[in-house]
Amino acid sequence: MSKAKYALIALLAPALLLGACHRAAPAADTGVGADMTIADPVDYTDAQKAAILATFPAPYNAADLAEGEKEFNKCRVCHTITPDKMNMTGPHLYGVFGRKSGTAPGYPFTEAMTKHDVVWGFDTLDAYLTSPQTVVKGTKMGFQGIQDTEKRRNLIAYLALESQPHPDVSNAATSSLSAP
Repeated sequence: MSKAKYALIALLAPALLLGACHRAAPAADTGVGADMTIADPVDYTDAQKAAILATFPAPYNAADLAEGEKEFNKCRVCHTITPDKMNMTGPHLYGVFGRKSGTAPGYPFTEAMTKHDVVWGFDTLDAYLTSPQTVVKGTKMGFQGIQDTEKRRNLIAYLALESQPHPDVSNAATSSLSAP
């Protein structure tokens, strides 16, 4: 293959990968072009992570959070999980647990997703992330899904840890560290 073809592939590959997410036109007054600061995720200690993980239902309470974080790297291209709730190509996932599908403020969901009518939780995310286009026909999410059950459960446990506050665990651990 010629150098020109390699150069063309190198230039087009990122565009094709991002295009798979089917970015929608931004809604009015989204602040596009404005300076944005992305909030840092909460930095839990290993003990806090273990305490939070223990509160998850089985089998998610036995998940490998480090592996879940690696799986989430596939999602970072289109989604954020930080408290600033910044939408990207896909909606932000902060607070996704307990939220009705298709309702994150400021994101232009497809009619298929708004009509999906589920509340996101461990089981509903597990089903959806197995094969998004099968579960929600007409979704614009171009991701093909995660067929490996263990990888999917690791990802969901990581999302449950990082996409919502856990004040009881962080406050208890902080006060036990500062106790005399």
